[in-house]
Amino acid sequence: MDNFLFPDSFAWGASTAAYQVEGGWNADGKGLSIWDTFTHQGGDRVFKNQTGDIACSSYTLWEEDLKCIKQLGLTHYRFSLSWSRLLPDGTTGFINQKGIDYYNKMIDSLLENNVIPVVTLYHFDMPQAIEDQGGWKSYETVEIFEQYSQFCFETFGDRVKLWITINEPCMVAKHGYEDGLFAPGVKEPGVGVYVSAHNMLKAHARAWHNYNILFRNKQKGLVSIALNSDWAEPFYQDSDTHKEATERYLAFELNWFANPIFVDGDYPAIMKSEIAKKSKNQGLKASRLPKFTEDEKAMMKGTADFFCLNYYTTRKIKPYIRKVEKVSYKADMSAEGIKDPEWPESGVEWLAVVPWGLRKLLKYVKDSFGNPVIYITENGFAQNYSAPLEDKQRWLYFQETLMEILKAIKLDGVDLKGYFVWSLLDNFEWASGYSVRFGLFHVDFENTNLPRTPYFSAIQYEQVVKRNGLANSVDSV
Repeated sequence: MDNFLFPDSFAWGASTAAYQVEGGWNADGKGLSIWDTFTHQGGDRVFKNQTGDIACSSYTLWEEDLKCIKQLGLTHYRFSLSWSRLLPDGTTGFINQKGIDYYNKMIDSLLENNVIPVVTLYHFDMPQAIEDQGGWKSYETVEIFEQYSQFCFETFGDRVKLWITINEPCMVAKHGYEDGLFAPGVKEPGVGVYVSAHNMLKAHARAWHNYNILFRNKQKGLVSIALNSDWAEPFYQDSDTHKEATERYLAFELNWFANPIFVDGDYPAIMKSEIAKKSKNQGLKASRLPKFTEDEKAMMKGTADFFCLNYYTTRKIKPYIRKVEKVSYKADMSAEGIKDPEWPESGVEWLAVVPWGLRKLLKYVKDSFGNPVIYITENGFAQNYSAPLEDKQRWLYFQETLMEILKAIKLDGVDLKGYFVWSLLDNFEWASGYSVRFGLFHVDFENTNLPRTPYFSAIQYEQVVKRNGLANSVDSV
């Protein structure tokens, strides 16, 4: 590479999610979300029984968040809408004007400062009223989500041109309806995970078509879905069983959602065969993996205008074998991911720092899904709660990651258009509560004013955004 500059008009962003930053859990007519319910039930579901009741108080401190965005010089800002703040019971039967006012204020002030809003419709926070009717396990939610998405397109689409329907459906299905680690806390191993995913895919496709038919010509926007995945490599590179396990791992993690949307409207063949085989062995007459009809496959295929990728870490894969096999998603996949002990860890146990894994994953997306336009909509490095503001080690990881991204663009021909740090602010990190910090800005949760202070990494990221590239002093590739 002859320089360390990114392509012209590269999108430099940061991301947040409504429940993780807004607070105001019952303010101004907002309805309950499943995370309100989940955290209020206690029982150590979340670190120290913490909640997002206040979080960063972005609902009342939006202007402070905007100062952070402006300080960084971001070109784009990704945030999510609280479905239950806009529609307290999840439906358009009752519309909360104060919720609309809040998001109008955000969108308008971003645009006034030449920052492009990237808006996620659903980031883990289902209205409790919809969950009470079955949530993502119910087909009715598909239709309700389509109505919600149409309401958002009608209300904000004159100014919002980049939409994401659902954030990380894989995580929603696995942790929400398989192991119960996330709201709504449902534990239905090997069943709920697939039913909820099936309905999320159909809800996404319906929302995309709704936009395509009713709004695209006038609003000129784009719609996608945010998919997360580790990069995966065989634990033993020369082992056929480890290679096969790696193929299954990627099929069950990423291709589960990417294949229906970007390839042929259906689940990966290896996923269908593995779950069908295990279902038969369990004495079931049909596979636990739902089937798409031919019409649904046609509806599903091609329902993304770009590829949103969330990446955090890499795993080495080996077969997952147990003498007594219980019904579960992991048993269906028959693969497990292991951290290499030589990889440095961030401030949270699961997040091993593997920058080169992102380059390989980007190349995999390019080769597997028709060389799509890609945005990295989340990537970050956690610190523990007592993290220093001088986070030089973390900035080194960011620097290495940005270099790998540059290699993917310049050497591998990946059509990457943007990069979003997770996250703009330290926030409520789901089951980890406030025990880990992903923010570019430190939030003092002990201070009732919740002041935002830039980390060293924020100051450095600001320079990257300003020059649209890395400094020439970066170590040679």
